[in-house]
Amino acid sequence: MELNLNDILELKKDHPCGSKHWEVLRVGMDIKMRCLGCGHEVMAPRRKAEKMIKRIVPKEEQA
Repeated sequence: MELNLNDILELKKDHPCGSKHWEVLRVGMDIKMRCLGCGHEVMAPRRKAEKMIKRIVPKEEQA
């Protein structure tokens, strides 16, 4: 999966704050993401993070 910095991701499950959208902060062997609902940051191994991602939100849909 091709992930870039500042991509907005929609995950399969809701975060406890109610948001499904996360911003990519770091890409490498680990993926660092920030919840756009509450600002919580998570770093997960790439393999695990890719399983959680439903889709990359296109720039046109971001508001």
